[in-house]
Amino acid sequence: MIRRSLQPAIRMQINLLFSIFVILSSLKAQEITQEFNEANWQIFSGRIVEHLGRQSVAGSAALKNIEFENGIIEFDIAISGERSYPGIRFRAQSQAQAENIYIRPHLNHNSPDALQYTPIFNNEACWQLYNGDGFTNGIDIPTNEWVHFKLEVYGSQARVSIGETKIPTLIIDYLKHGKSKGGIALTAPPNGSAYFSNFQIDTTAKLDFAPPQMEPTPPGLLTEWHISQPFKYTQIDLEKTPEQQGIKDIKWQKVECEQSGLVNITRAIERRGREPDFIFAKTTIKSGKQERKEFKFGYSDWIVIFLNGEQIFTGSSPYQGRGAAFQGIIGLFDSVILPLKKGENELMLLVGETFGGWGFLFQDAKAVDMAEGMKKIWESEKVFTTAESVLYDAKRDMLYVTNFDQFNVGNPAVSQFISKVSLEGVILSLHWVDNLNNPLGMTIYEDKLFTAERNAVAEIDLDKGTILQRHAIPGSVFLNDIAIDDSGRIYISDSRKNVIWKYADGQAEEWLSGEAVLDPNVLYFHNNKLLFGNSGDRCLKSVNLDTKEIEVIAQFEKGFIDGLRIDEEGNYLVSLWHGIVYKVLPTGEFTEILDTTAPGIYSADFEYIPGKGMLFIPTFFGNTVTAYKVK
Repeated sequence: MIRRSLQPAIRMQINLLFSIFVILSSLKAQEITQEFNEANWQIFSGRIVEHLGRQSVAGSAALKNIEFENGIIEFDIAISGERSYPGIRFRAQSQAQAENIYIRPHLNHNSPDALQYTPIFNNEACWQLYNGDGFTNGIDIPTNEWVHFKLEVYGSQARVSIGETKIPTLIIDYLKHGKSKGGIALTAPPNGSAYFSNFQIDTTAKLDFAPPQMEPTPPGLLTEWHISQPFKYTQIDLEKTPEQQGIKDIKWQKVECEQSGLVNITRAIERRGREPDFIFAKTTIKSGKQERKEFKFGYSDWIVIFLNGEQIFTGSSPYQGRGAAFQGIIGLFDSVILPLKKGENELMLLVGETFGGWGFLFQDAKAVDMAEGMKKIWESEKVFTTAESVLYDAKRDMLYVTNFDQFNVGNPAVSQFISKVSLEGVILSLHWVDNLNNPLGMTIYEDKLFTAERNAVAEIDLDKGTILQRHAIPGSVFLNDIAIDDSGRIYISDSRKNVIWKYADGQAEEWLSGEAVLDPNVLYFHNNKLLFGNSGDRCLKSVNLDTKEIEVIAQFEKGFIDGLRIDEEGNYLVSLWHGIVYKVLPTGEFTEILDTTAPGIYSADFEYIPGKGMLFIPTFFGNTVTAYKVK
């Protein structure tokens, strides 16, 4: 409640600040070191002081005579640890439109969102709408000492580094205002909770940014929406549609849906005053039959759902609305069953807002996206215990499936197993090989099956289905996948130790580690190179077995790289564990061929049979294997 009561005062100060410094923005590109004085800065609700041995500013200040587009901004910041939101606004086009990066000192050390990027639309900082990868990250900033803050901006991308680090603290692939330019301001309350010093700006720097990662588009999104003008809380009945309460002067406007499915109402409508605002939103759902269909949705801060004029759902998720720790972050966290009639159905929402971002998103909960020509062939019985990996045995023309048993990892009282399955999905032997320790990846070499266990590699007789021996990997933490080269040397990824092990001649060694090996998972041997999925930086990489030279093949969005195979044309097929499969060209370009994230179906360590065009995906928690025909 304290934060909410401070909000109008802070907003008034920032609005005044931007209305002045946007007018002053005119300087041409150059490198500048700006001392804190009245000639360079417009100070708002703050003062220039000596702090920790330096000239600094406490409060908010706008840099005069600058129109910033691309370049590097650097300064030092000192925080007391009190609750506040110090940071920087940049590319400010007006008092209402800007990019914004700030820290939450009171969440320092223990929160994944202590550092926040959020765009400002129509005077609203939309932090509840933008959270997670590319928007927030954890930080560890000491109090009462100077800490370096570096912001690099180019095109629609930016990165932030806090402290003396070579690795960016936050990478922003898509600034929500796109390619823009405008003013710069440092923002903080004037109470001494944050100080700024040593400000520098370089607008001539040559910046090297990797191409931005493709923004994922979840399947089944409802994207065609119209919204009304805003209504104050006291103006409307929250239990009725506009028609039911006699509102006749609705001014509908079509709104754009972001790639994620988010409808950011704040982009289209400026709020006025502290009283909650509400808008109506409507779309049409077509159904070929009368049915009950599940939809996932997210919203900020209140929602009422109507279907064909009937109220179906009411919910609220404002900041601290469900307890002191509740943030009200938007996401596909709720679901509703809609009783659809055959033909067209009008879905109408009433969405309300206090502060923090105003928006909603809606998704068909069972939607699956497949590439053109791709077809689901069969799904096995639900009999596995965390189906993790599938391997094809060409000699015997059958599949093997590891049962990882997620809920008994490391439990000595319970053992796990490998199953044998036909290419038609028939379970030939559920417990084909027993007494294993949470088996994961598999490979076949010289007609023997090898599988990665927790701290060893199990070697299995393919004819008898018995364990021949175990090869211990001393010092390993979480062995994950396995590959064997032409000389019989075994490579095993250790996801938690950030190591790829090599086992040869009865000895294990940490073969590959360092900054390039972060949460390694899938391994695959091909053309004297070891390919590996590096989930820590979301990259598919290759390493030369002789020189250990590492090359990046492709980089994906957030997700664990779990499966890898090569198709008939030399393309890479790659799965992300949470339910996405890509086809990756040798050039690194990739296209999505399967997305099962909406129904929550995982895609773990899959198998692909070239020539047959068959893709077999273990669904992990789904406890099934699903087969697809790939065109």
